[in-house]
Amino acid sequence: MNIRKVASDIAVSDQLGPKDLPLVRSLGYRSVVCNRPDGESGDQPLFESVQTAAELSDIATRYLPIVSGAPTPDAIDEMRILIRELPKPILLYCRSGARSAMLVEAALAGRSDQ
Repeated sequence: MNIRKVASDIAVSDQLGPKDLPLVRSLGYRSVVCNRPDGESGDQPLFESVQTAAELSDIATRYLPIVSGAPTPDAIDEMRILIRELPKPILLYCRSGARSAMLVEAALAGRSDQ
């Protein structure tokens, strides 16, 4: 797990697994957003297993899968809603953290409360 802060209350990480969620909670994160589509790689855990572990650690979860490359306008709009509504701080993850960072940057573009 390689966590990198991208805004005052938002960070990104590479792939999380169920065993990572207690540590994520101990680091203070209250929400986790998965940006990696299930089945992208044979060795990745399914979102459902991460979600179950997150619930046991009292962490809110959302599944907002995006493919590599530029996020769609719909994904950016949904991320804006999640940033506004989810308990903070929020940790997003994908394979490397890069597409999650790109999504957050696009969602926060033009906002003054970053």
